[in-house]
Amino acid sequence: MEQPKSKPIIGILTGGGDVPGLNPAIRAITIRALREGFSVIGIRRGWAGLIEIVRDNEADNSHCYAVLTEERVNKAFRTGGTFLHTSRTNPGKVAKDNVPEHLKSKYHKDINDLTPEVIKNLAFLGIDYLIPIGGDDTLSYGVRLYQEGFKVIAIPKTMDNDVPGTDYCIGFSTCVTRTIALTDMLRTSAGSHERILVMEVFGRYAGFTAMLPTMAGVANRCVIPEYKFNIERLTELLVEDRNRNPSRYSTLLVSEGATFEGLEQMVFQSNERDAFGHAKLGGIGDIVSKKIKELTPKYNNGKTINIINQNLGYLVRGGEPDAIDSIVPMAFGNLALDLILKGVHGRLVVLKNGRYDNMPIDVVTSKKKVVNVERYYNTERLRPFYKSFEMQPLFIMTSE
Repeated sequence: MEQPKSKPIIGILTGGGDVPGLNPAIRAITIRALREGFSVIGIRRGWAGLIEIVRDNEADNSHCYAVLTEERVNKAFRTGGTFLHTSRTNPGKVAKDNVPEHLKSKYHKDINDLTPEVIKNLAFLGIDYLIPIGGDDTLSYGVRLYQEGFKVIAIPKTMDNDVPGTDYCIGFSTCVTRTIALTDMLRTSAGSHERILVMEVFGRYAGFTAMLPTMAGVANRCVIPEYKFNIERLTELLVEDRNRNPSRYSTLLVSEGATFEGLEQMVFQSNERDAFGHAKLGGIGDIVSKKIKELTPKYNNGKTINIINQNLGYLVRGGEPDAIDSIVPMAFGNLALDLILKGVHGRLVVLKNGRYDNMPIDVVTSKKKVVNVERYYNTERLRPFYKSFEMQPLFIMTSE
């Protein structure tokens, strides 16, 4: 491509799962960058776009990147998802079958590190600064690129809200909003049939997406990855909740990564793993629902209570962003440009204690961000626990 260097160029990519708020972030970066005299390139399909480029000025690389304009980003920013598309590609660990055709003669191990190609492709595009928007998997490769000497500024995104260093990740508020709305929708059926309502929600290692809606009052109990619960105790509590409720139903939120005593590992849909080593989760809600139904006679005078079992899944990550996921991405995008204008890189933009800030990018790989069980989760009552809201951050237990 070999663009003339009259203007510095910023690259943007979105990786991992889609969430509402990505398009507002892309728009904020693009509009501010253009007005500050930069050019902007959007990398398609996350890190995949940066390994598939053919470094030939005559090649058609339109599936790998697009030059962004105000008109282009203004059309997309009110919608959910990411118009740049996304993937779970990890350029540092590319399986032989996934190596692009034009690189197969060079990379033919079972697992290949294509980082040298990524760096060459960034130079081919003329990109000076790269802004990856993603969760800890996507951003961990951003850390790798920074360690290789490239100028990277990261923006945290994940509905699990589990990127270390920040109280908030793009997508979390909409996920909680959707969970509350969908639970309220389903409770009418639970009440009509006098059942126990079990809903599986996202949360591989962190239970924030189950904790916050429960704290808001939409569920009686929640079970989270951070604590291996007792299924009999859970059933006893849910039966008590149902029998105390004049409408004769109770509700439970189950994090996809939750496990109970006797179930030794998370429940996977298959053994297939993504490029970051994660197998696709799903099905714990089915197992919990079946076990609860089997156990209900023990706590309900010998009578079985039927279950409504619903995996909320992609319903909580689809659609347009809520207010917070419209405002925070705008601020995060502008924070990234503030840093670039100062010549600063190797940072993660964050929201900390109600204030926008930035931290060293390697905080992403330095630790795991999970619910502090001792401080916020009642292991006897299987629900959120708190003593005082005074001086707590907006989303209570999401501060480290």
